[in-house]
Amino acid sequence: MSVTEKSPVTVSARAAKKIAAILSKEPAGAMLRVAVEGGGCSGFQYKFDIVDARDDDDLVLDAEGYNVLVDSVSVEYMTGSEIDFSDELIGAAFKINNPNATASCGCGTSFSL
Repeated sequence: MSVTEKSPVTVSARAAKKIAAILSKEPAGAMLRVAVEGGGCSGFQYKFDIVDARDDDDLVLDAEGYNVLVDSVSVEYMTGSEIDFSDELIGAAFKINNPNATASCGCGTSFSL
């Protein structure tokens, strides 16, 4: 991807700061993988894992010097999305602001297209 091309998925400053805080406590080379999988109340759900290897077709995003990976299939479902972090009274969690989602469940962890 050239400098002028916009990434299909972005990471907010709040999320980048939280990802960096989490991964700084992991072994060197740790990365956050974000994926879309079938399931949840609305049909699809997001999955977050800490991994130590990337696939050749992963989208690699920077979060304050740490890598966030999104596999090529998940990128298709997440194009235009922003990975964000919300720290509210009811709880703190990563959120995906996905413009492609036509509905989501009440807890915000699953969506439909």
